[in-house]
Amino acid sequence: MADFLSRRTVLKGLLGGTVVSLGLPALEIFLNSHGTAFAEDGPAVSGFPRRFGLFFWGNGVLPDRWVPSGEGVDWVASEQLEPVYHLKDLISIVSGMRLGVPNSVPHFAGAAGILTGSPALNPYDNVTFAGPTIDQIIAQNAGEDTRFRSLEFGAGGGSGQSHNGPNSKNPAEESPFALFERVFGGGFQLPGEEPVIDPTLALRRSVLDAVMEDIQRLNSRIGATDKLRMEQHLEGVRSLEKRLAKLEEDPPNLAACALPTQPEADYPEIEGRPQLRLKNQVFSEIIAYALACDQTRVFSNFFSAPLNNFLFEGAPAGHHQMTHDEPGAQPECHNITLQCIEALAVQIEALRDVAEGDGTLLDSCLVLGTSEVSWGKTHSLDEFPIVLAGSCGGKLKTGIHYRSAGQENASKALLSICRAMGLDLAQFGTEGGQTSDGLGAIEV
Repeated sequence: MADFLSRRTVLKGLLGGTVVSLGLPALEIFLNSHGTAFAEDGPAVSGFPRRFGLFFWGNGVLPDRWVPSGEGVDWVASEQLEPVYHLKDLISIVSGMRLGVPNSVPHFAGAAGILTGSPALNPYDNVTFAGPTIDQIIAQNAGEDTRFRSLEFGAGGGSGQSHNGPNSKNPAEESPFALFERVFGGGFQLPGEEPVIDPTLALRRSVLDAVMEDIQRLNSRIGATDKLRMEQHLEGVRSLEKRLAKLEEDPPNLAACALPTQPEADYPEIEGRPQLRLKNQVFSEIIAYALACDQTRVFSNFFSAPLNNFLFEGAPAGHHQMTHDEPGAQPECHNITLQCIEALAVQIEALRDVAEGDGTLLDSCLVLGTSEVSWGKTHSLDEFPIVLAGSCGGKLKTGIHYRSAGQENASKALLSICRAMGLDLAQFGTEGGQTSDGLGAIEV
């Protein structure tokens, strides 16, 4: 049987239109004689599958305190990049880029631009995104082999900006305990444990087979338009077939797989201030082990939302209010940005601290850290903040600062990210945000 199995082996089926997405776990049969490298049938380059993460914070930065000095490997951290400077060899900074979309609605035009490369839709009424965000573009490929196509969460709550398309947002989980239970609760087994098989799965399988026969008969009788509609509907079939396979197979046999610490049931506000720092620490550990156990390969950490007015530690007023009302050099806004970048560092460290093979989990990851504006006071879309962490299995450079001399389109960086993740894309974005060129300076 080994001759016919690969990491892309999936089962076929349907159960009542349920929408989930999973394939086979990372079993021993897919590894080489050293127990490290996957077979070359998928996007594994460093010996492990490539993973993508988005880390997003709201209300931007202070550009004059953000841009580092020096270029290439000789860069020195700015004030606002100091919290990640100890990770210098593991990250790259991209500065001087601009968003090529119109600034039609404060904050959300920038969020749409940096995450989709396209203008926001309906800027004056019920604003939404014109297409899927970069995490979901990548998940359409990288998420097909895992129990969860992607995972979205955020310490701020209600901060998710992951979109499947217009008016189709993926809610971000705000409870670390709920995310822990979803990933590591029922249906999950550690490597070496006996899987707990749901006795109803056999019945579901028979129902699934029967429905598939009905679908095949129906397809022989309908026209092209209806066949297209059926194809769209069957995305749910492909999701369910993978979930059933995941439940029936042994757990992933990855040495790095372990259970994270179970979170507290609740993290209540303290004197009106959300516990953003603590919740982010817990979320970061959970997602690191979700990746290590191959439960997902795509995540989005929405630390805080565009336009958020959270009362950060030590701040006298809400974040968004401070970006507009604080005069001068805005020292309070600066301190809030430092807290956001400290949270980004925590996310990167959580991936770095999981040993995987001869390296770390971060080696196979690419984390994009960004916001929806540069300077919050003016809602500026130039001098856009971009931090990249991890080499994506050796596909992207680390340890460098690339400074664009001509305000290049930020979509170039997004296209390079997608290609590093194994997507064969000719272009990224639309209209002014469209590009067919990657950012060669960050590519290996």
